Amino acid sequence: MTVVERAVRWRHTLHGMAETAFQESKTAAYVAEVLSDLGLDVVTGIGGNGVVATLERGGRPIAFRADMDGLPLRERTGLSYASHTDAMHACGHDGHMAMVLGAAAALVHEPALERTVRFLFQPAEEPGKGASAMIADGLFERFPVGSIYGLHNMPGMPAGRLTTRSGAIMAGEDNCVITVTGRGGHASAPHLVVDPILVASHIVLALQSVVSRSVDPLIAAVVSCTDVSTDGARNAIPTQVRITGDTRSFDPNVSRLIEERMRAIAEATAHAHGATAEVVYTREFSPTVNTPSATAAAIRAASVVGDHDPDGSPVAASEDFGLYADHVPANFTFIGNGLTGQRGGVPLHSHDYDFNDAVLPIGMRYYTTLALSQS
Repeated sequence: MTVVERAVRWRHTLHGMAETAFQESKTAAYVAEVLSDLGLDVVTGIGGNGVVATLERGGRPIAFRADMDGLPLRERTGLSYASHTDAMHACGHDGHMAMVLGAAAALVHEPALERTVRFLFQPAEEPGKGASAMIADGLFERFPVGSIYGLHNMPGMPAGRLTTRSGAIMAGEDNCVITVTGRGGHASAPHLVVDPILVASHIVLALQSVVSRSVDPLIAAVVSCTDVSTDGARNAIPTQVRITGDTRSFDPNVSRLIEERMRAIAEATAHAHGATAEVVYTREFSPTVNTPSATAAAIRAASVVGDHDPDGSPVAASEDFGLYADHVPANFTFIGNGLTGQRGGVPLHSHDYDFNDAVLPIGMRYYTTLALSQS
C-alpha cells in the first residue's frame, strides 16, 4: 500500500470518528497510534487532547500543524465512511490530519531529511481555544521549533491550488452581546412603557454605520448582528432585548475602534429613549498574520509542488493558528478543495461537505518539500 493510499485510509477512519472541541480523545488516540507505528517519539495530552510527534534528524526543527476537532452537525453525505457520532468533519480537519500523517510517513523513510520535524495535532480549533491551550501547556518550551506551518482546505478553489500571502490572511473574530433594558408592559399601552424593541432596532441600524463611516474604506471590517431575542410575549412589550453580534477585522486597532463605536452607539441610543444598554465585547480569535520569512519558504515549496498563488486575498473567516505566530515564524496556506459544482466544492460547515481525497498527495508533498528545504 502506498503512502497516499494509507493517508486516504487514515482520513476515512478519522472522518468516521469525528469528535467536537476538547472531546477528541479517540481521535487523539488514533493519531498517536499511527505516529507511534511510524516509529516517531509521541507525546499526548498537551493542552487537553493535543499530540506532538517528533522525527529527530538534527538541525533547526520545523513544525506542521493539523487541527483535530469536528463540528456538532449530523452528517448527510451518505458516504460509506460517514461519521457514526453526533459530530462530523464538516471543515476538513480529517483531511488536514491525514496530510500531516502522510507527510510523516513519507519523511520517516527520506534519507535526504536533515532537520528535525514536529507533527502537531491540535484540539479545539473551532471555538478558537486549542492553540492557546497547547501554548499555555508549554508547547514551545517543551518542543522548540524554528517555524510552524499549516494548511486549510478551501472549497470553491481549484483542487490542489496552494495560495498564501505575507501579512494578514485570516481575520480576527470578536463577539458581542448588547442587552437593552427598558420598561415592559401591555401591548395596548405603549405610552406607559419604554420599548426596548424600538431601541434595539435603532441600535442594529446604527451599527451598520461603524464600517461605512468610522473605518477607513481601504481597510476591511465586518459588523454583523446575528440574533435578536426578547423576554416578551405576543401581547406584552418586553423589558429586555438581547442583540448578539459578530465582528471581523485584520488589525487590532480596528477591533478596538469597533468596540468603542459599538459601546458609544448602544449606550447613547438607549439613553435617548430612556432605556439602558450594556455591551459585553469579547475577542475570540486573533487575526492570522503570516510571517514574511516563513511565507517566503511556503511560496518556494508551493512553487515546487505546482499550481500556486503567492499573493492571495485574505478571507474574513477566523482561525486560531495566528496565536502560533506570536511565538515563532509562521505561515498559513490555503489548499483548493475543488470548484463549486465539482468534487470538493461543497462549502465548509455544510451537512454534506467532504474533504477531497485527490488533494491529499498535494498537501503531503507541500509539507515534505518544506521539511527538505534548508530555510
